Amino acid sequence: MLSDNEMGLVLAVSSSVFIGSSFILKKKGLKRAAANGTRAGFGGYTYLLEPLWWVGLVTMTFGEIANFVAYVYAPAVLVTPLGALSIIISAVLAHFLLNEKLRKMGVWGCVCCIVGSVMIVIHVPQEQTPNSVEEIWKLAMQPAFLIYVAISMSIVLALILYCEPICGQTNILVYIGICSLMGSLTVMSIKAVGIAIKLTLEGINQIWYPETWFFIMVAAICVIMQMIYLNKALDTFNAAIVSPIYYVMFTTLTIVASAIMFKDWYGQNTDSIASEICGFITVLTGTVILHATREEEQASSGTIRWHDSTKSFNEEHLISLYSPEY
Repeated sequence: MLSDNEMGLVLAVSSSVFIGSSFILKKKGLKRAAANGTRAGFGGYTYLLEPLWWVGLVTMTFGEIANFVAYVYAPAVLVTPLGALSIIISAVLAHFLLNEKLRKMGVWGCVCCIVGSVMIVIHVPQEQTPNSVEEIWKLAMQPAFLIYVAISMSIVLALILYCEPICGQTNILVYIGICSLMGSLTVMSIKAVGIAIKLTLEGINQIWYPETWFFIMVAAICVIMQMIYLNKALDTFNAAIVSPIYYVMFTTLTIVASAIMFKDWYGQNTDSIASEICGFITVLTGTVILHATREEEQASSGTIRWHDSTKSFNEEHLISLYSPEY
């Protein structure tokens, strides 16, 4: 019989396999759709008619479901960093299927991600699961967490209303920042919903609590926002760049949000917390190496982003810094 942390570990690894594959499937679907209509990066939705994009979406859905259940059994400090495995899978598949080459330093980046993940797994805390959705609501109403939510939403609004029109097509942090901030709130609400479902299946009905439906509504809104802006990021920038940056920002913000709301490290000794932080830094180092490797390759290829002013708006020709095929 697996313990809760072991069950969470298995589900988290399975989730990474599905999600890492989905990045590539969706990217190929977006490329096909871009050839027949307005690109997602320019607000187009022709990718909805592309079967391969839907296959990627279904694959990502399976991954997110596994991830959803993993958060019910294990703390975010375990589940979220294991998303690094999806980066490895995405980078390797991009190397073979999208011709986005993975260099030797990129391989070392993958190794760092794996080593860091192992360190986190070894020292992960045993989480105390709340006994009702009302307990989770009290955690969500803590002043510290409310401040985090207020700051996150303020930044998201600023990125959408001010930064996206100005530099959304040239600065990857705009789209990824929106995805990551909304993602951290998604995880908190999904964990609450998952615990409510688990308790209900165990005979402690949580369905009729208004707090349960509030968390469901928040999760739905955040997931939709993530999907829209992740599509824009994937369509505009190289998949091997989007994956690691998204992982770094999303993981960092999620661990911060979880530490504030669920007090993941409460009761742990200093050595264990330090080991988890070191493991997390090792994982981040791996993703930075992957990122730097991709930037070096693109710089050496000499591709730049430019705008052909001789064409109308619908015929704008954009050569992407991150995707020479465009």
